[in-house]
Amino acid sequence: MASKIKVGIVGGTGYTGVELLRLLSQHAQVELTAITSRKEDGMPVADMYPNLRGRVGLAFSTPEKARLADCDVVFFATPHGVAMAQAKELLAAATRIIDLAADFRLQDTAVFERWYKMPHSCPDILAEAAYGLVELNRDAVARARVIGNPGCYPTTVILGLAPLIEGGKKLVDTRTLIADCKSGVSGAGRKAEVGSLFSEASDNFKAYGVAGHRHSPEILAQLEKLAGGPVPLTFVPHLVPMIRGMFSTLYARILPEARDTDFQKLFEERYANEHFIDVMPAGSLPETRSVRASNTLRIAVQRPEQGGRPGDQLIILVVQDNLVKGAAGQAVQNMNLMFGLPESTGLDQVAILP
Repeated sequence: MASKIKVGIVGGTGYTGVELLRLLSQHAQVELTAITSRKEDGMPVADMYPNLRGRVGLAFSTPEKARLADCDVVFFATPHGVAMAQAKELLAAATRIIDLAADFRLQDTAVFERWYKMPHSCPDILAEAAYGLVELNRDAVARARVIGNPGCYPTTVILGLAPLIEGGKKLVDTRTLIADCKSGVSGAGRKAEVGSLFSEASDNFKAYGVAGHRHSPEILAQLEKLAGGPVPLTFVPHLVPMIRGMFSTLYARILPEARDTDFQKLFEERYANEHFIDVMPAGSLPETRSVRASNTLRIAVQRPEQGGRPGDQLIILVVQDNLVKGAAGQAVQNMNLMFGLPESTGLDQVAILP
């Protein structure tokens, strides 16, 4: 494109905000224009995040000073409710919106209000918003003015199960699906909470949200859309003592009529042309460190033997960096598509090892 994309970020001080800054500062087609924070108004970004010295010359400013309406696109890396409060004003100025919170993920406002304990202030804008999982909604994302960026857990679960259920396929029993998911502590955000303290989270492993997690309705809505009917998923998230990374183990019972299906081939063919999805060789065991700081999501398909023959249990292993493909990287991938750029622009960083 002839001119660079003018980008604003609301909420640039959190973990997803700094990931956006890291990725966008290396994006050849982006001009970082505004980064907001009420508390840090006037502070140079590099003073808070020294990794951005020499890369980001902006200072934080209040939303009132930031002139967000002059931007081509604004990312909201904020708590739930912030994006929808500013959406009408920005859209009126022809500024597009990518929200990394939940304001535009759930089309059912009653479900949103039940889980997020606040009224939805712009259901008309919600109705036109696209769910930003590019691998499923590429055409809708490309046309959209507003994107609801998927949650981190939903990204792994939906992409891990999609080849098995999309289009009403009769391959697995959709009544018995299980998602056993683990996330690093950065998923809780950059805030002072006892559960995220090093002495609390380190050398520990625990489940949470078992009775109900805010990502559950998001996952179910998308799975039901894919399957064309109810998908009563059992979803259990866990906190693991690492900073970033997400590992989802998905269990599905193969239907009798699908026992001869080559599931490895099914996944390979489904994601053959997806730049950021790596279907690993049969029998692989992916590790979270293999995707650290990258926008890659890796999938491994396992079918344990039973009595010397392929069993009826299918196990899908999915890993991603929860801050990149699970949040900021996926948001940039959406922006690229919205502005007619190759999806991989600015996102081809190789994972960090060790």
